[in-house]
Order: sequence, then structure tokens, then C-alpha cells
Amino acid sequence: MEKWQDFDVLKKKWLEDQNFKETYDALELDYKVVLELIKARSRAGLTQEALANKMGTTQSVIARLESGKTLPSLKTLHKYAEATGSHVQVHIR
Repeated sequence: MEKWQDFDVLKKKWLEDQNFKETYDALELDYKVVLELIKARSRAGLTQEALANKMGTTQSVIARLESGKTLPSLKTLHKYAEATGSHVQVHIR
């Protein structure tokens, strides 16, 4: 069995625990934002350092944004998108 399959089995078991599931679900949006940030930077062919230079910040700030430890403001999302040649869309359903 491959390692990712082992993880999927563990994740399924963990999600049976209501406390774990609530915490996992609460973090879903945060990780979706992080994934979109990383994908935008990757599409633009930029390193964290190159992106930081374009945004007028530091590589460590970009690393924190992409780690999910710091959620960006809408202003920061706009700057990030502009620097990567992307655009921001927000949907509330």
C-alpha cells in the first residue's frame, strides 16, 4: 500500500471523531486559500523571494501566507494576485 493510501485510511478513521471533523471542516477554507495562493505563484513561475520583491515585502511574509499561519487581508490578496498576474474572486453562497 502506498503512503498516501495509508493516509487516506487514517483520515477516514479520524473523521469519524466529531471533534476532529469539526476542526478539520473549520480549516477547510483556510487551506483552500493557501492552495490558490501557491497555485497562482506557481503559474506565474515565481519563487517566494521573487514574488516578495514584486509585492514589496519579504520572502518570510510570503512563506507565512502560504503556510496558512497568517490569513491574508483582501488588500494583500489583491496585491498577491496582481503580482502573479491573477485576479481575486470572492463568492458567498
